[in-house]
Amino acid sequence: MNDLDTTTTRTGSAVVLGSINIDNFIYVQAFPEPGETILAQGGTAGLGGKGANQAVAASLFGTTVHFVGQVGRDGGADFVRDRLEGFGIASTLLMTSPDAPTGAAYITVNASGENTIAVVSGANADIDAAQLGETVGRVLAQTTAPATVALAQGETSAAATAAFVRQCHAHGVRVVINLAPAIALPADVLRLADPLIVNEGEARILLDRFAGRGVPLTDPESAAAAAQTLAAMVAASVVITLGPDGAVGADGAGVWHQPSPVPEAVVDTTGAGDAFVGALVSLLAAGASLREAVRWGVAAGSAAVGKRGTTTAYPTRGELATVLANSSGVAL
Repeated sequence: MNDLDTTTTRTGSAVVLGSINIDNFIYVQAFPEPGETILAQGGTAGLGGKGANQAVAASLFGTTVHFVGQVGRDGGADFVRDRLEGFGIASTLLMTSPDAPTGAAYITVNASGENTIAVVSGANADIDAAQLGETVGRVLAQTTAPATVALAQGETSAAATAAFVRQCHAHGVRVVINLAPAIALPADVLRLADPLIVNEGEARILLDRFAGRGVPLTDPESAAAAAQTLAAMVAASVVITLGPDGAVGADGAGVWHQPSPVPEAVVDTTGAGDAFVGALVSLLAAGASLREAVRWGVAAGSAAVGKRGTTTAYPTRGELATVLANSSGVAL
């Protein structure tokens, strides 16, 4: 396991609400056709869930992470607690569902590094709003804004996510929302995101909802135009991830494209977007600009595809310093 380097310097803090799963990986040469049985080349289990993945990525970058999630009353809960602790994240804020099992994901990866994923949400889906508010309140009482960033995704219920965002914003904490998947959060909640992070498909859903039109995102230029539109209509700032093409961002200072470093090899694309988000949040918590945070985020995502797994493939900030020495974004 790629445990946290104990010499890592802690800079800034993040409060993360999100899903936590046991990831079950199967590695195959090619995906099976419907009704076909194949022999896998291997398999493994690890820590997963967008919330946990992004929390680990931020912790590896040197951020003190307060992770809020929910598990079941089962052996899987012990597994994920142990993995969190190994990455320097206390498991004491995990709530326990009285009925649902710990979440699980079943991931098949082919020889090209592409994947298919089926998720059983389990305990992630039934977080109690009152208990969540009490847990987050305890964390916020011990943190000092603006050195703290709050992060949420779309793998917990819309009600829980909205309550978390509003509570953190009311406490003066900068909020980052990774709307993946694109759950229907209220417009006033999305407006609090700085930034709102989406991929191309999620950006199209938001454009259709708020602008009444779906816009093809075929290249960085069209994606940048979409980001600018969403930043004007939906959130304080917007970042759209573009896979191997990096990301585009838009805020009050302008719009830009950040190309991605080319990975030496693509082994497994699972969780690369979570590496991006975690690194970005870590840089914001350390006081960096959004442009600088996006620059580090695309490098983290590129590095993550070079190894198997999710959290075990994520880089530290020190490991990316050389890669980023000559990297810069492009104003559009």
